[in-house]
Parts: sequence; C-alpha cells; structure tokens
Amino acid sequence: MTDRRAFLTATALLLSARLAAAQDKKDAQRTYRIGVLASIAEPANQANMEQLRKGLKDLGYVEGKNLRIEYRTSEARNDRFPVLADELVRLQPDLIVANGTPAALAAKSAGGTVPVVAAAALDPVETGLVASLEKPGGMVTGIAVVTQELEKTRVELLRALAPGRKKVAVFVNMTNPGLAATWPMIAAGAKSLGLEPELIEVRSAKKIPRAFEAALAKKAEALVVRVGALPQADQRTLVGLAAKHRLPAIYAQREYVDVGGLVSYGLSIPDIYYRAATFVDKILKGGRPSDLPMESPSKYEFVVNRRTLRALDLVIPPDLLLRSNEIVG
Repeated sequence: MTDRRAFLTATALLLSARLAAAQDKKDAQRTYRIGVLASIAEPANQANMEQLRKGLKDLGYVEGKNLRIEYRTSEARNDRFPVLADELVRLQPDLIVANGTPAALAAKSAGGTVPVVAAAALDPVETGLVASLEKPGGMVTGIAVVTQELEKTRVELLRALAPGRKKVAVFVNMTNPGLAATWPMIAAGAKSLGLEPELIEVRSAKKIPRAFEAALAKKAEALVVRVGALPQADQRTLVGLAAKHRLPAIYAQREYVDVGGLVSYGLSIPDIYYRAATFVDKILKGGRPSDLPMESPSKYEFVVNRRTLRALDLVIPPDLLLRSNEIVG
C-alpha cells in the first residue's frame, strides 16, 4: 500500500511538473497585446513611451517578440477618449495603459473586464476612478496623484519668482475631471498666500486666445496653467501669448518650458511610464487590479527657462535655484 501511494504521489508530482512546464512554454510563446490611451500623438510622447518600453523590457516583454502595443491618441480632445477606448477594447487587449484621468475613466467605462493601468490619475478616489487607493476595488490601478500640496507648491513657486503680483489668472480645462478638481485647491492655496485667484476656463486649445483676453480684462498679473497636455503647436501659442502680455506663468508639464514657458513644476512623466510597467507585469502574471494598491509618484521636476526669466526682468532667488532640477534656455 505504501509503495502504491508513493507511486501515485510521484506520478502526480511528475504530471504537475509537466503541466507547469507546458504552461511556462505556452506563456513564453504568447504575445501580449497592450493598449495605450494618451492625449498626444506617439511621436510627441516618444520620451515617455521609451520609458514604458524600457520598463517592460526589463521585465521580459519585448515588442515584436512577446509584446504588441496599440497606441491611440485623443489629440488633446477629451471627448474623443470614449470612442478610442471602445476601439481598443474591440482589439481584445490584455490590458490598457491610460495616461491621465479622462483616458483612465474612458478605459474603465469601455473595458468591462479589461484591466486598466492608470498613469498619473489625479485624485482617483474623488473622480470615481477607484474605490480607494489601498483597495481600488475594480479593474483599475496604477499611479495616483493627490494634488492638494502639489497645486499649492506651484502657486508658492510662482509668487517667489514674481513677487508683488497679487492677481493670478488660473487657466483650467474644466472638461477634465481631474483638472477641474484642482481649481478649489489652487484657489485655497493662492488665498492662503495673500493672492487673488481668478478662474478662467479653457475647454479646448481654440479657446486659448480668448482666455488671455479674459485674463487681461481681469487685470491678471501672473498665470497658473492647468489645461493638460497639448500638441506642441498649441503649447507654443499659449507660451507666446504669455510672453506677449508679459505674464509670468507656471505649468505642470516641462514641455511648456522647453518651448519657452517660464517655469514648470510637476511629476516626472517618464518615470511614471516606467513604473507603469510594473503594474502591467503584475496583471499579466495574474494579479487583479482590485487588489493592487495604487502608488504615489516618486519623482518631481522643477524646470526654469533662463531666457524667459530674463525677458520678464525676473531673478530666480538662490534657494529656488538650488531646488531646480534643470535650467533651460
């Protein structure tokens, strides 16, 4: 009897090992399909996508070997995300990486059972993207940005760079739930510093010239820009108008500074894309988004354009110079 039991045990272990080996071989031969949903076209998003690919490669996923990426862009139009998310879902991807709150919400609504890794989702609990940061509770997880301190810091930096200016125009794209939620935080932060914030809605790039007209009508002396990612041509339009009207402006994305904007303070988006790969790997290996706690960003960038600083006759205080990650221009 003992010999028979030992034989059956050994046989079961052998079959289990063979099945596991067969599954490993099958997984090794499988090509995973990942959707990417973003605001800007892939060429303009190249630096971030390179980091996503690098993160995936470090974890064993190589495009053209066992990975296929389907990229879709809304071209900075949030109303296009639902259609694009539906399009990706019809391709039956293993998951979708969604950059920003509108993209993540659209992917969540369209996906059903398709997991979503959110990159840089602003206040995801307040916007209804997840139930909680610790236990997302659905098909979405990723990098969560809790914005209150971040928004106040931007206002503090702007005041330090342009002291004595009281009235601050705040450009906000109110069609983006994440950005809309930042306005009360910016307003509270500005008022606590003795500044007078004025909300000016910018619902599309076409509204940028009119937004400056409204800012000037309100006698704005400085500018906080929270309109999200825009194509480079529209970034240049916004930055050019700020320069024309001599309005010191702070942005959330460094791309605005690269095209002549004064200063930016925000997340390191390439780092977030790289870290998104870890969530992708966990989900592809069987992890459930509902059980994967959302994480906070770990890197921030403070970038100043020296040429614009001089053009506005401003001087960067020594303590801010030490805090800056990069001086361009």
